[in-house]
Amino acid sequence: MPTDARAAAARNNAEWCDIVCGSHGLVGRTDDEAWSVPRRSPQWYPDAVTLRPGVDAEVLLARIDAGPGASVKDSFADLDLSGYGFRVLFDAQWIHRPPTAAPVDAPLTPIRTPEGLAAWAAAHGGGELFRPALLTDPRVRILARHDDRGAVTGGAVLNGGDGRYGVSNLFTRTADPRTIWNGVRATVPTASLLGYEPNPDLPPALDAGFLPTGPLRVWLHD
Repeated sequence: MPTDARAAAARNNAEWCDIVCGSHGLVGRTDDEAWSVPRRSPQWYPDAVTLRPGVDAEVLLARIDAGPGASVKDSFADLDLSGYGFRVLFDAQWIHRPPTAAPVDAPLTPIRTPEGLAAWAAAHGGGELFRPALLTDPRVRILARHDDRGAVTGGAVLNGGDGRYGVSNLFTRTADPRTIWNGVRATVPTASLLGYEPNPDLPPALDAGFLPTGPLRVWLHD
C-alpha cells in the first residue's frame, strides 16, 4: 500500500472506475501516470484519473476522447485544463480511516443477486449503470441497508481487498448518513477505508472518523 493515503485513494478509485467501465465493455489502461479509458466512460464516471502529481495534461488528454462530455479526475488538484475546453466541475477531499474498533451500528447487507442489485440501483439512482457483472467480481462488495419491509434505504460500494477498501456510491434515502458510514465500518471493521467526499466540510464522514488527506478536482469538457 502506498505510504501516501491520497495516492492510495486515487489508485483505489481508479480501480473502481476500471471495474465499472469493464462491466460496460470498456477496456481501461493503467500505468504510473494515470488510469484512462479511450472511449467515453459511463455517466458520472471520469475518462481518466491521475495517479501522481505533475502529469502532463496534453499527454493525458491524448489517451481519452477529450471532446465535449469528457471528464478528468485530477487526483492531486494540480492540473490546469481550462485551456483545453474544460471547466472545474467540483472540488473534493480524499478521505481515509485506519482500522479501529467496530462501531455499534449494524453491518450493511451484501447484495448477491441481479434482482437485489436492480432494487439497490433503483434506490441509489444509478439504474442500469450498475450491471450484474459487478456481483461476480471478487474485488467488489455492494452493500445495502433495508427497512422492515425489505426496501433498500441506503447503501454503499466497497472495492479492494487485502485489508484496504475504497468506499464509494454511499447514499441514503431515509436514514442519517452517519449510520451508513458506520455500517460500512461495521461490515469491514479491521480494514483501512479510503474514498473521497465532495462536501468540503466533510460531515458526516468526519463524524464517522474519516480524515481528509488532500484535495482533488474533477474537470468537465462542456
